[in-house]
Amino acid sequence: MDFVAIDFETAINHNACAVGIVTIKNGKIVDEYHSLIKPPNNKYSWYTIQVHGITPQDTTNAPSFAEVYPEIKRRLQNKTIVAHNIGFDRSVLVKSMELYGLNYEELNITDRWKCTMQMCKASDRYPSGKLNECCAVDGIPLNHHEALFDARACAEIYMRF
Repeated sequence: MDFVAIDFETAINHNACAVGIVTIKNGKIVDEYHSLIKPPNNKYSWYTIQVHGITPQDTTNAPSFAEVYPEIKRRLQNKTIVAHNIGFDRSVLVKSMELYGLNYEELNITDRWKCTMQMCKASDRYPSGKLNECCAVDGIPLNHHEALFDARACAEIYMRF
C-alpha cells in the first residue's frame, strides 16, 4: 500500500498557511513533511485562526507557497493522494498553484485522489465523516487542525479500509 496523505490549513479563502504530507510505502510511514506557509499579504480571517490557531505572527517569516512547492511536488508527483476532504485539499492545492503560475497537470495526480471522509461516511463503522470522530472510533491520536497530525490520521484511516 503506497500513497501520500495531505492536509492543508488555510488563512483566508483557499490560501494555505500550513501543509502536512505523510508518505506511505508498503503500509508504513516513510516520510513526513510539515511547513507553515505565508499566505498572500499574510492575511487571515478571524474564523480560520479560531479553527487552527495559526496567526499572522506565526507566518511572518514563513516561506510562500511557491517556496515550499518543490517539497510538495517531490512528494506528490505521480502518486496516489489521500485527503480527508478532497474537495477542500485539492482546491487549496490547485488554487495555490494557479496563484503562483504553477502547472497542476505536471503533478500527474488529477485522477489519483482518494477521500477518507467519503469512505468513512459510506461505512457503518463511523458515526459521521468528521476526522475527529473517525479517529476516536479507531483510537488514532489526533491534534485536530494541525496539518501534519491531520495528514497522519488520514493515512491511518485509509490503511484500515
